[in-house]
This record gives sequence, structure tokens and C-alpha cells, in this order.
Amino acid sequence: MRDFFVVTAGIWSEYKALFLHGLGMTIWMGLLTVMISTVFGSIMAMLRRSNWGIGPIKPLRMLAAVYVEIIRGTPILLQLYFFYFMLPQFLPFLELDEFTCVLVACCVNSTAYVCEIVRAGIQAVDPGQNEAARSLGLSSGQALRKVILPQAVKNILPALCNEFIAVVKETSLASTFFIGELMTQFKTINGITFRVLEPLTIVGLIYFILTFVLSKLISVLERRLNAGE
Repeated sequence: MRDFFVVTAGIWSEYKALFLHGLGMTIWMGLLTVMISTVFGSIMAMLRRSNWGIGPIKPLRMLAAVYVEIIRGTPILLQLYFFYFMLPQFLPFLELDEFTCVLVACCVNSTAYVCEIVRAGIQAVDPGQNEAARSLGLSSGQALRKVILPQAVKNILPALCNEFIAVVKETSLASTFFIGELMTQFKTINGITFRVLEPLTIVGLIYFILTFVLSKLISVLERRLNAGE
């Protein structure tokens, strides 16, 4: 056991730059995914409602519902492979690199979940709020923007932060395509040192520390939001 810790410490000392680079790529990919999917997920959530000032667009509403069900009903690894091989073939003029293809796949996956987060957060607002806003002469769109959404943010924001944590862990699957995140660095160091458990332990600790810190920050955010009610 002592030898295990000695070797692990030695690997960290020698290859910490690679581990930290992988950590940075993991966080960057998670942030990009959540930011992009928040925009498109919010649009999807709007499309799945028929009376929010955008009119009853039934075909788009059905398309959004089908999209969400397909994405949530298939594994993310399958989606990663699909977009990794599909995008360069269908969009050869863009010359997309591996990172972009994997990022698109992660965004497509996360958008479906963010859509449900936003929709559930808005539905959690008391329907009486919308009725009161309409009785004051506000249109559906105005009631949504000025009354419903500001209250829904308290429900949506913590869930979005949890989605970020989930995305950070899901980026480990991207190591299949060697895009530079943490699990890719593990494979690189494993190929150099022929060690498995030691670099894998370091990567596991980095993931745990990252998600633990993020979880605690989310708990603080939730307490502050609840205190403001």
C-alpha cells in the first residue's frame, strides 16, 4: 500500500501539468455545454408551451417533444459517436475538429434536459401569478417575462447548476475521441508509464474534489435563494 501512494505521488509530481490541463478542458467543455444548452433548452421549453405569447405552433411543439424524448431515450455515448462521424460527412466545408463534434453532441444531449428543467421550473410557479398578471392587462408574453420568469429563476438556477455537474462527469466519455479532458490525460499517462490504478486514482480524486466543491456552492446558492423568498 505504501508503494502505491509513493508511485501515485510520483506520477502526480511528474505529470501534474497534464492533469491540470485535462481539468481545465473538462471545466471549459462543461461551461460551454451548459451555456449553449441553456439558450436552446429555454427556446425548446417555450415551444413546448402553446400560450406564452408566441402563439400555438403545434408542429414545432410536437417536434420539440419528439426531440426531447429521442435524446433522453438514447445513451449519450451513442450520440457522441453519431455526431462525431455524422457532422464531418454532412458539413465537410466547415472542417470541424474532434472537440467541436463532441461539444455539439454534448450540447444536443444537454439541451433536452435543460428544456425539461426550464419547463418544470416555470410550471412550479403558482398559476395564480399568471392570472393576476393577465387581470392587470399584461399580455401572455409580458406576463411570462415580467412575472413568471423572475420567480421561476429560483427553481431553475439550482437545477442548471446540477446539470453542469452532470455534464462535467459526462465529459469523461469524450475520452473515447481523445479531446484532451481528464480521462484523455489518464490514457496518455497510462500509455507512458504503463500504470493504471495510480493515474486513475488521481483522476478520480480530481473529479470528486471538483464535483464536491460545486455541490457545496450550489447548496449555498439554494440557501440564499430560499432566504430571499
